[in-house]
Amino acid sequence: MTVPSITLTRLDVQRLERLIDSLDDTLPGVIALQTELDRAETLVGHDEVPADVVTMNSRVHCREEVSGKDYHLTLVYPKDANADEGKISILAPVGSALLGLKVGQHIDWPAPGGKALKLTLLEVESQPANGGAFPE
Repeated sequence: MTVPSITLTRLDVQRLERLIDSLDDTLPGVIALQTELDRAETLVGHDEVPADVVTMNSRVHCREEVSGKDYHLTLVYPKDANADEGKISILAPVGSALLGLKVGQHIDWPAPGGKALKLTLLEVESQPANGGAFPE
């Protein structure tokens, strides 16, 4: 499984490291998130992040390559997660995998039963870091 290079904002990293510090670091979602934070190749200010990069609270449009199914997801903190509204926790496997992705990149999304689905990021529909809103 190859992983694409990612860009994160310093503000997201600070907030997510605080979240990790407040949780049991043996939980699988916490380990995956820390791995993503550790592998970020570029850190930028929240006012410098490109509009096509996924940040916290971004709404994205992605497609599962095999089925062609489209997903509209919002990457949120655990307290705001709501699958029925497409709000995906940063601690969910797809949540931590989406963070920092750029339009056109794809990720392998672990699906039930052990197989991996390939998701391609088609669009960042909205990005609070770029729009001046910084909800936590």
